[in-house]
Amino acid sequence: MDRKSVKVVVAGGFGTGKTTLVGSVSEIPPLTTEEVLTQASVGVDDVTGVEGKTNTTVALDFGRITISPDVVLYLFGTPGQDRFWFMWDELAQGAVGAIVLVDTRRLGTSFPAIDYFERRGIPFVAAVNRFYGECLYTAEEIRAALELDASVPLLWCDARDRASSKQALITLIRHAMARMPVG
Repeated sequence: MDRKSVKVVVAGGFGTGKTTLVGSVSEIPPLTTEEVLTQASVGVDDVTGVEGKTNTTVALDFGRITISPDVVLYLFGTPGQDRFWFMWDELAQGAVGAIVLVDTRRLGTSFPAIDYFERRGIPFVAAVNRFYGECLYTAEEIRAALELDASVPLLWCDARDRASSKQALITLIRHAMARMPVG
């Protein structure tokens, strides 16, 4: 049997739930590179809206999920802070697509990730993470605020919930497959 490996990136701003999503859906214990936030990050990392966050990803998160006997998704979570963005090019290389996690309390943290994948022509979906309960905005309001192209799927998810995270992956894979050239 010829098993296919598919690379997926989970991206977004600092504290949007990337590590949590990878961990919720991975069938293996995820590899994380989380470190404790220290005094050295004060004034460097913007923790507005996530003041209680004590850890941060400094390189990547890694997980795996078997979709079928012949397809395995390898999940690569990106670091969220600007100072670790040098990792993104390596993590995105060869990816079929990305999930960009969105925190509606801090929409501005989503723009760099959206811009990153748009500029490189990498298919992505925008997943509004409902970590904190109900969202006060409609899909149309979020789409307009993020200036998302109509072709980019926008969905709701809870990165803590395996079924919700799997649905985000399914939406991404369908979107990426629809963009692949026929032939």
